Amino acid sequence: MSHATLLQLVGILVLGISAQWVAWRLRLPSILLLLTAGILAGPLTGLLHPGQLFGDLLLPVVSLSVAVILYEGGLNLKMRELRGIGRVFFLLTTLGAVISWIIGAVAARYILDFPWPIAALFGSILVVTGPTVIGPILRHLRLRGRVGALLKWEGIVIDPLGAMLAVLVFTVVQVDALHHGLREAALAFVLTLAVGVIFGLLAAAVMILALSRFWLPDFLHNLASLMLMFLAFALGNLVQEESGLFVVTVMGMALANQNRVSIRHVVEFKETLTVMLISCLFIILSARLQLEDLRGLGWGSLLFTAVMIFVARPLSVLASSVGSSLGWRERLFLACMAPRGIVAVAVSSVFALSLEGAGYPTAARIVPVTFVMVFLTVLLYGMGAAPLARRLGLVHVNPQGILFVGAHAWARAMAEALSSEGCAVALIDTDWENVRNGRMAGLKCHYGSALAEQTREEIDFGGLGRMLAVTPNNAVNALACLRYVEDFGRQEVYQLPFEMGQEGRHEAVSLEQRGRLLFGPELTFARISEMMRLNPHIQKTRLTVEFDYKAFQSHHSDAVIPLFVLQPDGSLHVCTADSVVEPKPGDVVFSFIKPVDRESPPPA
Repeated sequence: MSHATLLQLVGILVLGISAQWVAWRLRLPSILLLLTAGILAGPLTGLLHPGQLFGDLLLPVVSLSVAVILYEGGLNLKMRELRGIGRVFFLLTTLGAVISWIIGAVAARYILDFPWPIAALFGSILVVTGPTVIGPILRHLRLRGRVGALLKWEGIVIDPLGAMLAVLVFTVVQVDALHHGLREAALAFVLTLAVGVIFGLLAAAVMILALSRFWLPDFLHNLASLMLMFLAFALGNLVQEESGLFVVTVMGMALANQNRVSIRHVVEFKETLTVMLISCLFIILSARLQLEDLRGLGWGSLLFTAVMIFVARPLSVLASSVGSSLGWRERLFLACMAPRGIVAVAVSSVFALSLEGAGYPTAARIVPVTFVMVFLTVLLYGMGAAPLARRLGLVHVNPQGILFVGAHAWARAMAEALSSEGCAVALIDTDWENVRNGRMAGLKCHYGSALAEQTREEIDFGGLGRMLAVTPNNAVNALACLRYVEDFGRQEVYQLPFEMGQEGRHEAVSLEQRGRLLFGPELTFARISEMMRLNPHIQKTRLTVEFDYKAFQSHHSDAVIPLFVLQPDGSLHVCTADSVVEPKPGDVVFSFIKPVDRESPPPA
């Protein structure tokens, strides 16, 4: 391997992950920076040459990567999420897709001046939205409820359906006689559905059987899942062309909706793999663009994109949601959210090459126009989703509220103090008496185990940005941190310090199995309960220039224990054993005061 090849491979990974990190820091859609980085490294500077680097392996690598992305998406699709929205989802992925296809085809014919066969194919390719873009936007917004579920399901399911539609149109285009082409397309459609269901369910059944019978050691679970997915994808494509994406989506959905074995560790592995693949794929595919293709686009591609955004999507959502229980705010947000992603880019790249070889030179324009569509939709939807969702009251941007696992007396006191200052709070407990007392105090309390999926689904996460596990059981606290890290991130899950054993060692909860330690290393559940036994009261102190934090500490000596700091802009900081917070004038400090032991003799 030459040094140039090695540097290009490493450069793809470095550019991809760096773009993801910068996007996270700047709170921007990651795909926007990935496309920009790829264009800079490819057509503008010539540092990357994916076509030369991968050769004939480029398209197979892209196809396998897209398969992993859709498989991971299928693993996150739970059928119970469709309660109340199943009809809208079905219409969005059928009637809505057809409307988008027709409008896209007509626009491509009369705006981009594509021949009808190319226009019909291009319209079918752009039916897809894409989990590679929808997923990061939903994670950024913490969009829950019906709209979040609809967008997630549509983004994942429409990708294989859109690819399938493109294959069917391509089948018609390849056949000279329209009658024979339609007959072949209908046969291909039936075969694709059959192959997808049979191979997907069969692969899922093999995986479930292997896990339930303990035929696989733990370290092979993720690799065996990946192997079966690749095998099912390849066999599906072998039996029926381009059915592999449907196969892996069905396989993921089947695994996600069974109750025999746990697949959480498989899902977590696939999520990490998906982020890496998305990062690399967008760099590779955008770097493949030719500078002359970009220069020759003109205003037609911008007008075409505008038609897809402002005409096709709203009409698709309007037709699909007629007679549903969705409110106008939810419909408006759905109509303003249809970014295109990696599947549109990958499918357009595949068919452009095939059509050029079949005698359609105009097909070379498909790829750059698709990139413009992807770039502009990501820019518009990615930058506008948060303000629109906030304006419509569908989401809390940068939520600062707290989910308490544990609703005993002093946890309720903390929640009441925070709630009185406008912070969103919710509590979970398995003790019905604690839940009842919390509800009587006006708090949102959920009865059940915080580790149960059903309890988690009942929680309204709107306004909640972190989780505090404050039960008397250290193991439950640690498990709660592991359970909710996917909702809040590792830096926003907290638990109480551990009880010390007789030999001064912590209980068997390792570093990777716990959250950040709350308040102070000695403030265990037993210690806090002892201090707050007589008066579980949380003190609120608003600092001023005259009475700043040093004066506050001096006034209470070492008897004060700060818990939270609320800043004037609404930002809430949790005091932990591993961080130091320096409150400023204007901040509100939540704390409790340690009781003075009046019976203890004075020091000698």
